[in-house]
Order: sequence, then structure tokens, then C-alpha cells
Amino acid sequence: MTGTYLDVDTLSGMAPLRMAVFSLGSNLGERFDYLQGATNALRATPGLKVTDISPVYETTPVGLVDQPDFLNIVVLTESTLPSMVMLERALAIEDAYSRVRVVAGGPRTVDVDLIAVGDRQIATESLTLPHPRAHERAFVLLPWHEIDPEASIVGHGRVADLLSGLDDSGVKRRDDLRVE
Repeated sequence: MTGTYLDVDTLSGMAPLRMAVFSLGSNLGERFDYLQGATNALRATPGLKVTDISPVYETTPVGLVDQPDFLNIVVLTESTLPSMVMLERALAIEDAYSRVRVVAGGPRTVDVDLIAVGDRQIATESLTLPHPRAHERAFVLLPWHEIDPEASIVGHGRVADLLSGLDDSGVKRRDDLRVE
């Protein structure tokens, strides 16, 4: 990371409580266990409160398609933490589960993406909010819409409207699995 990152709202010392949206995915090893463990790690993060967890979805890979299917969830949280701190926590969780970045979009034990933090719009070398591809990913939007039907992505619109223009045929709800 170049330079210093500071969430402007923290200058006053009283950061507002904002909803933060995380998308979690796994397609290697014990996929469900990795999702549960990553969710537990988010829950254990000081200053971050998990408020809802979507049902589990099994999804076909996007981009590099010659890899196993993913299990995906969306986790809604509330926090006063700066966005960069939330990103650093997401990356630390991936590291704890031995996430290896060999090929972009390749297989992974766990992927923890920070999708949105309130209405924040940030573009730095290490963080872009909202997530630059979330609006075109059914595996993010479908679980998110299920737990927050009124959700929207700053600069892109309502999640429900974005979903209507996407092919979600490769995104199937797994009612036999539930992350707690």
C-alpha cells in the first residue's frame, strides 16, 4: 500500500455506525467449514457486529471455469471501524485459512471480500468500494438480496434491479447447509 489511508469520518473521533457487507466463498477442501470459520472470525472482530448471514449458495465459477464449484454466503455487519481496517481483517482471515493467490480468480480455501461499507466510495491502490465487480456477480447479489431486499450499491442501484439483468442459473441455494 502506498501512502496513508484515513477514513475521513474518523477525523472527528466519532465514526458513524455503518453497515458493511462481506461476501465469502470457498471451493477447495472443506468448503462449508471454511465459510463457518471465516464467519466466526468476522464475528470475533472487535468493533464489528454480525447482523445477518445469508443462506449458503453453491455456484459455478466465474472467469476461470476449470475449477470446483464454490459455496458462497453474504454476511451483513455493523461497524464503526474504518474501511481499511475491515479490509485488513478480511485479508487476515484469508491468510489464517491458507488462501494462496497463484492465479487470479483461481481456486481458494476461502475468499473474504469487502463489498460495501455504507455509502462509502473509495478508490485506492488497495481498496475500492463498493467492490468493483459486485454489481455484476449473481453469487454476491442473490444471497445479499435474500437477507436485505432493499439493498443497493452506490453508483449502481438497487440489488434487486441489478439481479434482474443477470444470469443466475449457476447460483443454487443449498438448504441443507446453514452458516451460524
